[in-house]
Amino acid sequence: MQLRANLLLGYMVLAVLAACGSVRGQTAMTDEAKKAAVYGMYAEYRREFPTVQDVAPLAAMRLFEEGAAVFVDTRLPAEMAVSMLPGAVSQAAFLENPERYRGRTVIAYCTISYRSGLLAARLAERGITVTNLQGGLLAWVLEGGRVYDAAGETRRIHVYGQKWNYPPAGYEAVLFGFWDRLRL
Repeated sequence: MQLRANLLLGYMVLAVLAACGSVRGQTAMTDEAKKAAVYGMYAEYRREFPTVQDVAPLAAMRLFEEGAAVFVDTRLPAEMAVSMLPGAVSQAAFLENPERYRGRTVIAYCTISYRSGLLAARLAERGITVTNLQGGLLAWVLEGGRVYDAAGETRRIHVYGQKWNYPPAGYEAVLFGFWDRLRL
């Protein structure tokens, strides 16, 4: 009896996932409401790395335009292939030679800046200062920042899961494959 109930539940979950397809459907929220949701989530996540300094997206944009910042993307390569902040380097490239970026503000990010906050906290223990981007990639685009893929500027962002499906109007939210949909 329990096996039959578990199988039925499993089929129901698969049916829902199949119906969802991808994360393209966005909630009917204004960009301001999405921004509030993103910053609210970030404030909750930030409790796990309270000693890490962070920077607002608009301030980060100014630092980058002045040549005073470098962005470090802490996401998986498949996520980075969808879009990245301008001039960003991967976490692996940064860690190969952190000294290369001396004299610039190193700003780490991910979708919401949770993973990047944890990285910044770990690196602080090794004496490497990394600033965390408030609200991550989502806050960046909600504040008007641009993102890029291999072909140039894009309007696509990997949102990691339904919980973080807050791209601004005019952007496509992207997820990959079956296992990503299980996070929805």
